[in-house]
This record gives sequence, structure tokens and C-alpha cells, in this order.
Amino acid sequence: MDARETAPLDWGADIGRVAVFRALNLGDMLCAVPALRALRARLPRARITLVGLDSAAPVLRRFPQYLDELAIFPGDAAFPEQPVRAAALPAFYRDMRARAFDLVLQMHGSGRRSNDIVRAMAPAQWAGFVPDAEQAVPGRLLPWPDHLHEIHRYLALLGHIGVDAADDSLEFPLGASDEAEADAVAVGSGLALDRTVFVHPGARLASRRWPLERYARVAAALADAGWQIAITGSKDEAPLARSLKDALGPRGVDLCGRTSLGALAALLRRGRLLVCNDTGISHVAAGVHLPSVVIASGSDVARWAPLDASRHTVLHTPMACRPCAYDECPIGHPCALGVQVDRVVAEAARRLNSGGRP
Repeated sequence: MDARETAPLDWGADIGRVAVFRALNLGDMLCAVPALRALRARLPRARITLVGLDSAAPVLRRFPQYLDELAIFPGDAAFPEQPVRAAALPAFYRDMRARAFDLVLQMHGSGRRSNDIVRAMAPAQWAGFVPDAEQAVPGRLLPWPDHLHEIHRYLALLGHIGVDAADDSLEFPLGASDEAEADAVAVGSGLALDRTVFVHPGARLASRRWPLERYARVAAALADAGWQIAITGSKDEAPLARSLKDALGPRGVDLCGRTSLGALAALLRRGRLLVCNDTGISHVAAGVHLPSVVIASGSDVARWAPLDASRHTVLHTPMACRPCAYDECPIGHPCALGVQVDRVVAEAARRLNSGGRP
């Protein structure tokens, strides 16, 4: 450990150029927003750069009050979120060193690999997580708090370095263009949003997906009860959405790939319920205060479940093998199959019939 890493951060130093290293996808980025909000409140005049994936660009555009720019990280073999563009790494590190950051925050996991990445940026100061308690430094390096929710892990880091970080609420700001696009989609699709249930059958990993046939049965039951069903997903999830639409026939509206992220969030904000896997859209729903029923297959529920239990229900099957690191389950997917259709329908009906949105 460098001698500069053995003392608390020096907040008396000039901290005008700040970077946050978090090379993760949409849902993971949204969980960092409370920490970014706290950081901006502590450093209102600093230029804050997110060092992350190009998929984080929508987050940057959505939160200009917290982030000033995005510097694209080319990837690392230890991180599964994207293929590594190894040829781009030397130029990336030259750029990072040339920026002469006054402070870099490592907000990408325990630090086993990410701390070396941050050190290679050569900032004047850095802070973040360390994997072992004996590496802790008060006011700078925090042992990885594996027991905490994802949102609270990064708030804990901010608190550890002396930043007031008590507000754990999610947000997802919407603009006039988002609302206008949502209006056009709703009218064009014939959706009465106050009677609409959004169903999102996709997730990046197959091990995180509840069976499509079960989603079809849930959607059919809710349609039979008089609710409109809107199917959502990314362009990559179009085959899943199409299969669900085929199962529902005219009772389902396929919105997959037809909206921007902002318009989708605006639609969710005015809907009645989301039924989804434990994936990024659940955090978008939390940000716009849409109630949800989340089916968590394989994920770490304590880490990723929406915090507001008054709005969100997470259904899961406890398993010794959770959290799962496999793309596809090698043992028959018991964590997903343990969540029965009747249970999901009953919880969705309870929320839909509770007298409106909380």
C-alpha cells in the first residue's frame, strides 16, 4: 500500500477534478445515484467524471446535476459486463493520468481488481473499498460491506470518507420529451395507463429469468381480470417479448424496443404495476414510484431488492446456491421454478386491488 493511502482523505486540498469508477450496467448505475447525489452535495463546484461503460451514457444524460461527463472504460478480463477492448487500454490510462484527477472514488466492488485500475489512473487521492478488514484505513478505505444492500454499500463508503450520505431514495428524472413520447406510444398502442400492467420477461442472464410460460399465465390471468398488458424489453429481448405477445394474442401490447429509456420510464410512472425479473427495469420502476412484483431467480435478494416494501414485493425461493454466478442454471433452475404462478398472480392482484398506487 502506498504511503499516501494510509491516512484519511485530505478534504482541505483543492478537489476540483473528481472521477467515480463504476463500470456497470443500467440497474447497477441507478443504485449508485444516492451516493452520487451525496457526493455532489459535498463537492458542488467539482467537475465529476463517471469512468464507466458506454451503456452508462443514458445515466449521464439523466443526471447532469450529479455527473459532468462520461469517460469510457474499455473493460477488464475480471469484469463480465462487457468484452475487453484490450487495444484501447493503454490510451485509456494515458488519458486518465493526463486528467490529473484530484480524487477518484472506487465504486466498483470489493477492490480485488478495481483498486489497481484506480491506482493506475494516478490521482492525487483516491478512496474506495478493500476486500479485507486489515486493509482498512479510516476516512479512506472501507472493508467491503457484503451484508448491505447495494445502495447502502456506496452510501456507507461516502459516510466512511466524511460525506453526509443518509438519503437512500432512488430517482429517475423525466423531461418534457420523455412525457411527449410516452403520450404518443400510449395513444398509438391504445393503452389506458391507469389500467396497464407492464410485464418484463427479460434479464441479461438466463439464470435470472423466470420461465416465459409462467409469465404468459400471469399476464393472461391479469388480462382476464380486466387489466391491459404491456410487454417491455430491450431490442435484444425482442424474441422473448414476441413469444409472450404470441401467447397473449390481442390482449397484449408489445412495446419491446419501441421506446427510449426516458419514455419507458414515463409510461411506467403512469402505469399501475410492473411484473418483472430482478433486473434493471425494477430500479427504474423504483425511481418513478411504480409498484412492482419482482421475481428474483438466482440473484442476491438482500443486495438488490427494492428498498420500499410498501410499493415493491420480491418473490424468491431460498437456495444454498444463491447468488448464482452461472449464465444458465446447471441444476434445473429450482430457484425460479419454486416461485409458483398462483403466488405471483395473487400478489399482483393484491397490489392492483389495494385502492390505487401508494
